[in-house]
Amino acid sequence: MKNILKCCCYLLLAAVACGAGTTIANDNDSRRLIIDRDVDTFAVLPDGVRFPEGITANPMNGDIYVGTFDGGNQNKLLRYNRHGRLVASLNLGIAPLLGLEFDRANKKVYVTNVGDFVGSGSKIQRVAADLSGLQDVATIPGIGAPGPRTVGNPDGSSDTITFGSGARVPNAMVFDSHGNLYASDSFQGAIFRITNPEGCAPGCKVETISHDPLLATAGFPPFGANGLALSSDEKTLFIANTGDDRVLKLDLSKPLLSTDAVSVFAESINGADGIAFDDHGRLWVAANQADEVVALNASGRIVARLGEFRGIRHDGTPNGLLFPASLVIVDDEIFVTNLSIALTGSTGDEPEEGITRWTVSRIRLPRH
Repeated sequence: MKNILKCCCYLLLAAVACGAGTTIANDNDSRRLIIDRDVDTFAVLPDGVRFPEGITANPMNGDIYVGTFDGGNQNKLLRYNRHGRLVASLNLGIAPLLGLEFDRANKKVYVTNVGDFVGSGSKIQRVAADLSGLQDVATIPGIGAPGPRTVGNPDGSSDTITFGSGARVPNAMVFDSHGNLYASDSFQGAIFRITNPEGCAPGCKVETISHDPLLATAGFPPFGANGLALSSDEKTLFIANTGDDRVLKLDLSKPLLSTDAVSVFAESINGADGIAFDDHGRLWVAANQADEVVALNASGRIVARLGEFRGIRHDGTPNGLLFPASLVIVDDEIFVTNLSIALTGSTGDEPEEGITRWTVSRIRLPRH
């Protein structure tokens, strides 16, 4: 037994010592896992600009766009070049911004504006790639919370969760190959679709394609349907549910508002937020409460863990990831916004309270 314990200790020490490196794993070998804790700072936001949340990229030139989620203060849309230099900035008012998505076909940046948080009404907006020509695309409809969710217990009993939020909180977006735009609503527990927004704005019709209890949450952080990613065949829409620590999937072949179209793909991802597929078919998820980014294989198993929080630097920026909210993949790198926002009402319980400068991180994708 003593020798077994000694062997286990050696293995544990070796794993800790290698924590900053990469263990390349075969996705088909369920015994192995890619772990890489190295994180670079891509950009530090300007003084006074806080809470970067949404992120997207122009794949033609590598420009990175970042939006801020700073209720009550001036929110900004920032444009960085591929080297992390700020080249443009646009004020979008006091309504906080959530998701960003780049329309490759028309070279425009789409923004979800959560005006309901400041009394101005929630909507989707867009600007040209150079941040000119701000335009309203559509107003988010008020459809209320979805119906109750019944959850079974191991003893055969069940609990019923009743959702009550009516705020319109458009969050993440994704385009399909036909130019149609999908958007999640974190409080109304819904997925919306706008058919060909390039041809209908302003005043585009917003269609509700799913309004399901699985898209809402009673958990923490209190955001339900969040990050979106389409499968390569565009038959399935993957959806992060932040408060439930889940990734869901919506079968797009089913009729609109089908009660059996949404199912659970992966569980126990602490604060599942932004999501994106890489060229290897892995689904990357920003786990905002675990301060890491994880990859899921086709079965929903975690096959990689990247990044970690290593404290606060002397300049007030996070060292590593702190509340990673959204991500975008460009070539062989993942760019991640560090929202770094304190959410509890207590003092001293969250490292986010000590952040005075906000960052966007960059992580190299594992090669296999």
